[in-house]
Amino acid sequence: MARTLIVEADGGSRGNPGPAGYGAVVLDAATGEPLAEAAEFLGTVTNNVAEYRGLVAGLRAAHALDPAARIRVRMDSKLVVEQMSGRWQIKHPDMKPLAAEAAAAHPATLVSYEWIPRARNKHADRLANEAMDAGRDGRQWRPEGSRAALDAPARTGTDATGAAAPVAGWGNADLGAPATLVLLRHGETALTPQKRFSGSGGGDPELSPAGLRQAEAAAAALAARGTIEAVVSSPLRRCRQTAAVVADRLGLDVRVEDGLRETDFGAWEGLTFGEVRERYPDDLDAWLGSSRVAPTGGGEAFATVARRVAAARDALTARYAGRTVLVVTHVTPIKTLVRLALGAPPEALYRMELSAASLSAVAYYADGNASLRLLNDTSHLR
Repeated sequence: MARTLIVEADGGSRGNPGPAGYGAVVLDAATGEPLAEAAEFLGTVTNNVAEYRGLVAGLRAAHALDPAARIRVRMDSKLVVEQMSGRWQIKHPDMKPLAAEAAAAHPATLVSYEWIPRARNKHADRLANEAMDAGRDGRQWRPEGSRAALDAPARTGTDATGAAAPVAGWGNADLGAPATLVLLRHGETALTPQKRFSGSGGGDPELSPAGLRQAEAAAAALAARGTIEAVVSSPLRRCRQTAAVVADRLGLDVRVEDGLRETDFGAWEGLTFGEVRERYPDDLDAWLGSSRVAPTGGGEAFATVARRVAAARDALTARYAGRTVLVVTHVTPIKTLVRLALGAPPEALYRMELSAASLSAVAYYADGNASLRLLNDTSHLR
């Protein structure tokens, strides 16, 4: 399946015409993660010219990331959206060459356009204003100095078109029962107490005796709740063992979902954090600094994991709409599901504690909204 990217673009002028600039951001449609930003001071031009220049920059940035991607353009310019969609004619001579540039930036059959209100285009709007501020001060806009992503509203979820969903917790009563994923981290293996990297790229350890006891405790707690209607597991042994213990207690079968497997940690598999720091210090610093950097030796970047976990989430919430399903998986997939539900940035992965055999839960509503219900509950293990 082709990857989907979202381009949000905007342009503005302080006076029309006047000192102008544009801003554009490329987002991963599955995770909402910003992948690229662009902004530029344009000198004295009209607002419409600035908006078109933002569109061109955004499309080119998305094309550079993936020439085969499907692109959803979201702008608060009705003029640009309607003209590029072919519903309005382009009559102004300044607009025609810019529209042609936009059409040539990425295959037209892979691009769709959507109008959004200005309040939902804050990231691109702030980039455009940063560019205009830089021009006013006689300097170039630089991405490392941008605060647009920090100042933009958090994305709390996406709807079927990739648009931001409203905040969870209010007004959900008329949306019907959500699909609720109860997230169970597998029980301990021999590597868990030693805090060693244990992903999908090394060995496939089984539960330790302590891990089996933890699985039994989780099974008893879930049986007492009596709400679980299905059990889904990562394909790795430690999860399948944990899931089997619970499913046996509940009288359910286990369905395996490959997208729920743990990150492939490459050459770091089986090592402690300290050992990785000693052997691969530069690689570790790069990995900690960006979700798009993979571990040494061909492992998976967290951005890659987020895309497959989001795809697994979408499949599960469609299959189990209105039902409660137990998902037995690993640290990274659970933290990723929580992060995406909250609209938190990738670095939020490093700010969550997730114990072995802990329970978390996220509810997903029919409008694409998500609500975090529980995080790292270990009361059943005490």
